[in-house]
Amino acid sequence: MSIPVAVGQHAPDFRLSSAGGVEVALSSFAGKKSVVLFFYPRDESPGCTAEACSFRDAYEEFVAAGAEVIGISSDSLDSHSSFAHKHGLQFQLLADQGGVVRERYGIKATLGVIPGRETFVIDKQGVVRHVFRSQLRAKQHVAEALQILARL
Repeated sequence: MSIPVAVGQHAPDFRLSSAGGVEVALSSFAGKKSVVLFFYPRDESPGCTAEACSFRDAYEEFVAAGAEVIGISSDSLDSHSSFAHKHGLQFQLLADQGGVVRERYGIKATLGVIPGRETFVIDKQGVVRHVFRSQLRAKQHVAEALQILARL
């Protein structure tokens, strides 16, 4: 297991496919937008649905703050596409099948089996400005991210 990415470090770059069929690289946002990167366990689980819908409901606030929201889980592109369509998610969901990016960010599993739920606020220079880890307080990820973006 990798060492968890911490505040002040450069966020590890990645390139993953989105539910829309586009490859997304974190580095493509450098100098343009802040990124709120949230890792979640699974499409359609109750906590993950609540979290994703909270990001959806606040999406315009993230855009106004100059940020892009990106969700990552190990689910397939088909699963992400269905999840996004069903819940009206307007941000990108990326498929990290095999958990390579999750590993690079050092995200630990809860109880050794449930993929961790963590949110990273990354500034325009690619530096991590905030990390929030909570498996149970799914909606708090949105509030914490918006607070940090307001200070950037």
